[in-house]
Amino acid sequence: MKQLPFDEKLNIGYLSRLFDDTSNCYKFFWFQAILGKLTEEKTGFTFGELINEMIADAWYMVTEYHLRLGPFGVTDNLEEAVKYIGQIKGFPSSERRERIIAFLENSDDRQLLRYKKELIKNVPYRIQSPFLDEVKVDKREWNKPEELTRKINQQKRLLYYYDSFMQLDTAIVLNEDWVGYLLRNREILKGWMQLNLIHYLQRRNPSVPGIADKLSAPQSRDIDRVRRYWKLIIDFRPDIREIYGHKDMAGESISVDHFVPWQYVAHDELWNLHPTTKSINSSKSNGLPEWDLYFEPLYRLEYLSYTLSKENEKIAEAFDKVSKYHLNNEEIARTLYCTGLTEGDFGERLSNVIRPIYNAAKNSGFKEWRYEEAACLK
Repeated sequence: MKQLPFDEKLNIGYLSRLFDDTSNCYKFFWFQAILGKLTEEKTGFTFGELINEMIADAWYMVTEYHLRLGPFGVTDNLEEAVKYIGQIKGFPSSERRERIIAFLENSDDRQLLRYKKELIKNVPYRIQSPFLDEVKVDKREWNKPEELTRKINQQKRLLYYYDSFMQLDTAIVLNEDWVGYLLRNREILKGWMQLNLIHYLQRRNPSVPGIADKLSAPQSRDIDRVRRYWKLIIDFRPDIREIYGHKDMAGESISVDHFVPWQYVAHDELWNLHPTTKSINSSKSNGLPEWDLYFEPLYRLEYLSYTLSKENEKIAEAFDKVSKYHLNNEEIARTLYCTGLTEGDFGERLSNVIRPIYNAAKNSGFKEWRYEEAACLK
């Protein structure tokens, strides 16, 4: 989206430059927090309220997907605040937003307070830099919040103005000229902000696929087609065993596992999916199967499905149906599912597809996993 909705009373050019020269993620989350909380009745918020929203908005992408929010080698206080809460509270990545906000509102933890105070040092002010066409702020003044609030307030047509500085209790009040515009165009502005955030996160996480699908908790997904496909294969070959515990799959209620966790790949591509039991899949969670133990069983099982899709008319028909939804990369489809591959050829080609993704997931913080039967029986 290159152009924001026009308004004859407002200079939209100022707003369109909100995320120019963004070296940290804070501006995105601060603006998103304002958009999320703004109503016709409530047009003012404290720094603390907005920081709590920022932490809650970053929660899932950091705890579930291990996304890095700041530049390499630089401590990002938003990311660190999320990780710290995960350590002291043990909230799961799927924790309800309301519970996270409630904890943030009531916590007096000193370390968490330090993170919050670091977050308000710059973003409430620097995000308004495009609006400052009359007031000039020199380098020294950016580090003096009390003087800064008074000086920036002298600028006309700001996005918002500041009450007297009181640390996290400092309040901002949206300029009434901007309130109507933000409310009318909330969804467009949210999409614009998220597009900019996706580009930013992709630069910070260059080896992570599917950034757009990792901004928030996923909606329900449908991989029942894959489950039915593997059920058909197992009915035809009841001697098939799943790859982790070598359990017989005949008569089992099939659970479809992502070899490289969905939490990293954010897709349901057929070459990364295979059948296992529900208990083993639950135990594996978002772990990375130990490569040396499990990749060979994976490619042998996938090769079996490949050969059956070439030899059995019913399975070939099922493969054609499922591939329309779960085989979306044409190059991989041509490489892996062309005719005439030996098992060795197939294994090498599958390794060439999966291994780089596996390594990138490992480098992003996903832990290696090995099947332990006792853990699955708990």
